[in-house]
Amino acid sequence: MSALGSEVRRPAGSVGLDGSAWTGRRGPLRWGGWLLLIAVGYLLPWILGGSDRIVTTCVLIAIFAIMSYGLDLVLSYLGEVSLGHTLLWAAGAYLTAITAVRLGWSPMPALLAALAAATALAAVLGLATIRTREFVFSLVTYAAAVIGLTVVSNSAFFGGTDGLVGIPLLSLPALDGQYVARSNADFWPIAYLALVLVIALISRFRHSKLGVTALMAQMNPDLATSLGVDVRRTRVLVFVLSAPVAALAGWLYAYQRSYVSPDLLSPYFLLFMLTAVILPGRRLLLGPLVGAVLLTSQQELASLGGDADKIVLGGVLAAVLLLSPDGLAGIWRRIMRRGGGRKVRTAGDEAEQWA
Repeated sequence: MSALGSEVRRPAGSVGLDGSAWTGRRGPLRWGGWLLLIAVGYLLPWILGGSDRIVTTCVLIAIFAIMSYGLDLVLSYLGEVSLGHTLLWAAGAYLTAITAVRLGWSPMPALLAALAAATALAAVLGLATIRTREFVFSLVTYAAAVIGLTVVSNSAFFGGTDGLVGIPLLSLPALDGQYVARSNADFWPIAYLALVLVIALISRFRHSKLGVTALMAQMNPDLATSLGVDVRRTRVLVFVLSAPVAALAGWLYAYQRSYVSPDLLSPYFLLFMLTAVILPGRRLLLGPLVGAVLLTSQQELASLGGDADKIVLGGVLAAVLLLSPDGLAGIWRRIMRRGGGRKVRTAGDEAEQWA
């Protein structure tokens, strides 16, 4: 463990495979930089003009980025392609609609129900696929999503093909009573806060014992097993962790558009998640956010039409996989190497030393 760990730069606040803390300090300038970035990000809709179209685009970017971070945990840290992650995001949205419309629950209990349902669903699916890898895992998760689409489309309880409408305005407790999101401008602080919290969770995961063991299990499962890592258990835990992240995005989306429908399980959202993760490059903390910014901005601000946008989305994903599987980060690293620049290290670069 010590010899292996010595090859990897140890981030502050990290945890070793044995559970011991890794020491180190984050400089105040680094924290200040993050706080400045968060503040600028919050003000970005108004920096860009503050029109309803801009604010709506920013809200959707936040929601779709959170959705993509759910898949990023599985794709980047397990190396598995989950083709059924739309099921977890749709579960969050549908549970929100059911509890809010049919049961009259307020948003926070609806959120807890959505998170619990998606987590339970991921646990069942994770245990069912615990012995599967790669191609088989992808097929099984895709089959689960197809089953989910069939169920919600043909069940009156889920609203059938029309879905469930009439989700009330998002209303949360505030110091002066209730904060009600009556417009996308009102919705933006909630969506942005959720995005910041998810990114903080992903950052913590990257430096946690589970994150380190997940990368090791992906890079060299035999070595991980020899060091006492339960590879199957690790895979299930990461898959289950991804569920509440996707469900949170579903909860936000349900309140943002005030209804849910079977289109949540359509291939479009699956392609969006995959492209948002793969386009910037895997294992980048802000990668899914950058991907969501690029894709959502094109569709909301430079749309070519519904079907044309889908073609663009599929074409971008195919082009990245064929020309640069490492995404834009891979292209940048190759440019830097050819130009004699200093190589930019990523989590993936460091993890490869474990293999």
